[in-house]
Amino acid sequence: MIPRLALQQQTTPTYYSFLEALADSGFRGDIERSYASRLAVATDNSVYQCLPQAVVFPRSSQDLVVMLTLAAKDAYKDIRFSPRGGGTGTNGQSLNDNIVVDVSRHMNQLVTMDADGRRVRIQTGMVKDRLNQLVAHHKLFFSPDLSTSNRATVGGMINTDASGQGSLVYGKTSDHVLGVTAVLVDGTLIETGPVSGEALEQKLEEDSREGELYRCVYHSVTGNAGEIERRFPKLNRFLTGYDLRHVYDKASHTLDLTRILCGSEGSLAFITEAWLDLTPIPEYRTLVNVKYNSFESALRNAPLMVEAKALSVETVDSRVLNLAREDIVWHSVSDLIQDVPGKVMDGLNMVEYADQNETAQREKVEALCARLDGLIERGEAGVIGYQVCDDLASINRIYGMRKKAVGLLGNAKGRKKPVAFVEDTAVPPEHLADYIMEFRRLLDEHGLQYGMFGHVDAGVLHVRPALDMTDPEQEVMLRRISDKVNALTAKYGGLMWGEHGKGFRSEYSPTFFGEVLFTELRRIKSAFDPFNRLNPGKICTPLDSLEQLVSVDATKRGYFDRQIPVHVRDGFTQAMDCNGNGLCFDFDVRSPMCPSMKLSADRRHSPKGRAGLVREWLRQLSAQGFDPMAGEAAVQSRGTSVKNMVLRIKHTLDKRRGEYDFSHEVKEAMDGCLACKACSSQCPIKVDVPTFRARFLQLYYQRYQRPPRDYLVSWVESYTPWMAKAPGLFNPIMNHKWIQGSTSSLLGMVDMPALSQPSLKKRLGKGPAAQFDLEQLQAMSEAERAQTLLVVQDPFTSFYDAGVVHDLVRLATALGFNPVVLPFRPNGKPAHVKGFLRRFAGMAADSAQFLNRLARLNIPMVGVDPSLVLCYRDEYAKVLGPARGSFEVLLPQEWLLTVLEQVPSREQSGEPWHLFAHCTEKTAKPSTHQDWSRIFAHLGAKMEAVPVGCCGMAGTYGHEREHVEGSRTLFAMSWADPLSKLPRERCLATGFSCRSQVKRIEGEGLRHPVQALLSLLA
Repeated sequence: MIPRLALQQQTTPTYYSFLEALADSGFRGDIERSYASRLAVATDNSVYQCLPQAVVFPRSSQDLVVMLTLAAKDAYKDIRFSPRGGGTGTNGQSLNDNIVVDVSRHMNQLVTMDADGRRVRIQTGMVKDRLNQLVAHHKLFFSPDLSTSNRATVGGMINTDASGQGSLVYGKTSDHVLGVTAVLVDGTLIETGPVSGEALEQKLEEDSREGELYRCVYHSVTGNAGEIERRFPKLNRFLTGYDLRHVYDKASHTLDLTRILCGSEGSLAFITEAWLDLTPIPEYRTLVNVKYNSFESALRNAPLMVEAKALSVETVDSRVLNLAREDIVWHSVSDLIQDVPGKVMDGLNMVEYADQNETAQREKVEALCARLDGLIERGEAGVIGYQVCDDLASINRIYGMRKKAVGLLGNAKGRKKPVAFVEDTAVPPEHLADYIMEFRRLLDEHGLQYGMFGHVDAGVLHVRPALDMTDPEQEVMLRRISDKVNALTAKYGGLMWGEHGKGFRSEYSPTFFGEVLFTELRRIKSAFDPFNRLNPGKICTPLDSLEQLVSVDATKRGYFDRQIPVHVRDGFTQAMDCNGNGLCFDFDVRSPMCPSMKLSADRRHSPKGRAGLVREWLRQLSAQGFDPMAGEAAVQSRGTSVKNMVLRIKHTLDKRRGEYDFSHEVKEAMDGCLACKACSSQCPIKVDVPTFRARFLQLYYQRYQRPPRDYLVSWVESYTPWMAKAPGLFNPIMNHKWIQGSTSSLLGMVDMPALSQPSLKKRLGKGPAAQFDLEQLQAMSEAERAQTLLVVQDPFTSFYDAGVVHDLVRLATALGFNPVVLPFRPNGKPAHVKGFLRRFAGMAADSAQFLNRLARLNIPMVGVDPSLVLCYRDEYAKVLGPARGSFEVLLPQEWLLTVLEQVPSREQSGEPWHLFAHCTEKTAKPSTHQDWSRIFAHLGAKMEAVPVGCCGMAGTYGHEREHVEGSRTLFAMSWADPLSKLPRERCLATGFSCRSQVKRIEGEGLRHPVQALLSLLA
């Protein structure tokens, strides 16, 4: 039995007092002090971990004015703050041990759109890709790009002066920020923008907080112009934090404080709103994927691409390519980056052209291709081939693969994982190849594995050496390599932080800036934040401060992880391997990734948040001497004793009396999970929340009482077959108002679906499909077996949507096959979802034995519901291991594709069908949409995929009383709009839960694709 975990590192009295006063001061945002909430923002995509005192989520600029005005009182002079956006930083920019201020939850709206002026005003918590969605219909976009664009906030981009692919043409974030609204540390609200001539003279004379800032910055830049010119490298990447080179233009006598704030990492002010410059979307785009025999060849050939007037040149090495091949993302690009016969592709340059003029675009691409043809013909420059792509959807798929490269590196096998600490160095592009060769020698001397990719046109390459940060010696190595790379970039006239900000690398700032300019940075910090209260330790400290800068030696996640025994870490890799890349924060409601995060905007309810909580849970268990692996084994082998049952009642009563246990905080986060499994395939690291959630619940409920509902769900496969024998009796009973009220109040279950009438058994009657006879199947000839299909039942479709199973039987018959419906055997998925792993293992072993016996007949087996079919492949393999055997249950489309050639094709006609695919299905099997489209096309129909996220039902989640509102909200977020715009009779859904949700909310359900196919054949 797991022990009670009382450790929570409570907020200190001073901070607690401030937060209480803040709640009473008119602050309208959220204030969170729980240990779980603080842990959720204690990490980012870096190696560091720092627990804050609290997290606040303001709703407006005024909330920040209220908070900082309160903090200006003497009683709270020691309170400090750090801003946080998307939490995707790679160097701990937003990590600190004070109050984290997260603007992403509420301050994420478009304020003003000026399409004619090509500008937009937004709140800085808005995600970059969301902004581009909103302005796309004006044929405009916010052009600075970055790999985390689907979860990075514009505020985070401003604070790190972010940039990425296309920066040679589009520039950095600061090039597109026209002005900002900022709140200073004393609560003063300021607006920034270019101030010129007489207006600037007036600002410099102004007796105000703002005037003080203008005078300080003006004197720093005008008094040190020569040193600034000498120190700042002539690169596409600026020496961020603070950008003295661009804040003042002498020719026009213009000063713009915006430039100082861009790249300041929240150390000067809170940026709450911004006016942004937008760029016209290019009419024509082409991507040329150039393939090389080595990574060095790709690097050295890149200047040719820049000379050929490319918009951007992105490079990927063989390690990243090979990791991509192992990920589901490769399915989307394999035809666009094909291998060259007889050659090994160890490097790739992705060269993009974009133009408003078709002729100009074509001429540039043709000129490059002619040069590449010559190189290939002569066997020069290591070029072995290329492919041209001018389809926008395909270009976006390739960049999707490239953007996933960071995460893919993190999915490397073993305990050593590529980590970010020297990953964004920038040098003059003409020196990049030599610099990288020396960089590689440095890493090779230390025996390190690494992958490389990046923006060779701008001299930026991302390098992540693989280290085991739980090994103290390798933590020392991180420091050693960091120091050497710092010196190496200086040798080549470059920067150590070309894109991702300084963060804990701020200790290197004095070296890069030199004493004179670094003193000026400190002077500017003093003017904005004299007492070092905003993101202290980052960039620099105020002039009179004796405090130190943060250091790469700061406490890291590895320090906490190494407190967990090795065998436990290895046993919980689904959580331990999370590197914080934050792909699970994806804002797009059309993406299936983590519906609970989209619903709650609470990072505890994301795969990253849940993984972090489980890591801390394992650490605290280990500190108390409890081995969770041994605890699991004990549950599986012995079950529950009477003594433990009595203890569970006691502990449950203690819980109701308010006794703290960190396990309750973990449990709260797990309760919000829909178990859709999108994370297990969409996450580049393959963080698998449903798997470790089930394991957590199994151990949690050894200490605490389970709710009766869990037993109802876990036993559904036992009692439903009996109820389905008499739907005419049970449906009226279950639909009675009194029964529904009791079910809701006592069990917490609502809107239970009705059993199918007539039942599947009645629909099949005494036809051949209902006559399962194993001996008869064994006696069949090979030819007879080839024309037979075994239909595997699941508890939901067979008993609650029997028409689908019956229509699959009819479809198979119409295609000339002899379907046989197998006797129902429990799959176990409901028990797994609720953490009844001992029971699940028993059901899985029984079903696997039965299905393996049938598999020896070499007759295809098909199941209807994706969630249950995929359970045979995933959960069965994890629980049973080799005992799972080799049986295969196909999805309907998988089987149909194997027999399609036997069916005469038809000419396409009629209106298209629209497919709403199940989340688990389309993430675990990314070819789902293409497979169904191919089948429909063969039978003379067009199938179009509808991009939607989760419908909100997800098994029993949508039936649980406390989740009903969230379930309906998820449906409204993603499914409601496309359904309202499409002809209902042409809309199809593969998942039982999806069809149930549509029927519950819309009053009319959707059909399964096999039913549409049946109508086509009719």
